[in-house]
Amino acid sequence: MICEPLDRTKKIYVAGHRGLVGSAMVRRLEQEGFGQIITRTHEELDLTRQAEVEAFFEKEKPDYVILAAAKVGGIHANNTYPADFIMKNLLIECNVIDAAYKNQVKKLLFLGSSCIYPRECPQPIREEYLLSGYLEKTNEAYALSKIAGLKMCAYYNRQYGARYISVMPCNLYGINDNFALENSHVLPALIRKFHEAKEQGAPSVTVWGSGTPLREFLNVDDLADACLFLMDHYEGEEFFNVGSGREITILKLAELVRRVVGYQGGIVLDTSKPDGTPRKVTDISRILETGWRPKIDLETGIRNTYKWFCEKYKTGEFAQR
Repeated sequence: MICEPLDRTKKIYVAGHRGLVGSAMVRRLEQEGFGQIITRTHEELDLTRQAEVEAFFEKEKPDYVILAAAKVGGIHANNTYPADFIMKNLLIECNVIDAAYKNQVKKLLFLGSSCIYPRECPQPIREEYLLSGYLEKTNEAYALSKIAGLKMCAYYNRQYGARYISVMPCNLYGINDNFALENSHVLPALIRKFHEAKEQGAPSVTVWGSGTPLREFLNVDDLADACLFLMDHYEGEEFFNVGSGREITILKLAELVRRVVGYQGGIVLDTSKPDGTPRKVTDISRILETGWRPKIDLETGIRNTYKWFCEKYKTGEFAQR
């Protein structure tokens, strides 16, 4: 459905502005000329506390909201602290979405995750596959919270006539990613591993699994572009997968990162470690039909991310462990 673009002079609140997605949204909004971008750190505003959230919305009265705040983590964290993941994410979503409605926010965008889909659903993954099978057990709590947020937006649209949009991105990477080896995702972990191997003159880098699983990656700046595009051009009942539409094996990804980093050593596959799902790629037909297209190819995105990583690594911003 065609709609009026966002008014760049109005207030827009980005919840979670320090994270990978939220910081990319702030960069994109600044590029686009938004003059009143509202942000709050966790210390300034605890989104899990209803009274704080309601007081903030009543005072600031944002016109638009980007809900990128969430409790996130890797497989180990999700599997070890499921109660924390479902409780904190549900609280954030309920508090922000309801406060947005009560304070006449004109439009809201909710960031979900492709982990909402069943573990065994057909590939590529279409939006219609939601709730068609069992979730991956290791991140079930997080996935359930994101499904609840997506449905909450849909139900507020249906019952109250709200204008809330939900997007489900694939594996993201980019500036402000998490590079801590103990809980980072595969691409930033590979960047750090190859960089440190180059620095230390190590003969090889070990990559978990067989190297055969297929994964899809999207640069977070492309995601931010897609989110603003939808806020400007869409309102309706559908939610959207957002991805690159391209997949790569883990081994090919490791070889690409090795080339970008300039590491000369070998790659050792540790087949005693799990592969995870053999293939995970989203069908992005729905968002392509709106006119949006991803722009940043994987190698360019990794090069930009690695340049940023090197600048931060030299300052000691990442723990040297």
